[in-house]
Amino acid sequence: RRQRQMCIRDSINAEYGGISYAVHPPLHMIKLSDNQKIGVFLTAFGLFFTFLGVLLFFDRGFIAIGNLAFLTGVVLVMGTKKTFDFFFQRKKFKGSVLFFGGVFLVIVGWAFVGIAIESFGFVNLFGDFFPYLFGFLRRIPYVGVFLKLPVIRQIVDRIIGDSNLPV
Repeated sequence: RRQRQMCIRDSINAEYGGISYAVHPPLHMIKLSDNQKIGVFLTAFGLFFTFLGVLLFFDRGFIAIGNLAFLTGVVLVMGTKKTFDFFFQRKKFKGSVLFFGGVFLVIVGWAFVGIAIESFGFVNLFGDFFPYLFGFLRRIPYVGVFLKLPVIRQIVDRIIGDSNLPV
């Protein structure tokens, strides 16, 4: 295991000009294409509108706009083929059906039921990414300080579990 960590550290050092960044490169060094930048914005925009729709007593319009923006953002970040492969993996089929079924129910007008089903599908689909997400959020300056508060740290550590984060 120690040898594997050294190998990863050496490859990162070589990638960033031999400068050691304690395994993680700074956030400003993450390279994204223009489509991926737009995709990140649309994904965040979609999550914000969905959250806003829930706050406004399950407003169907906001939630529908949020869902469409989120899905468009995911496609732009990952690419069409990778997105299709991700959503239609055999082990993620149940989560995909629930997620897209929830999106459909929101568009049809059953916002509360749709969000409940969609949320369950979202956790089934993207649950594997939560450890990576919290690992990433811990490196962001103000968010990381917040996530290191004693009570919140216990909750985040419980969500992350014993998973080994890459790099």
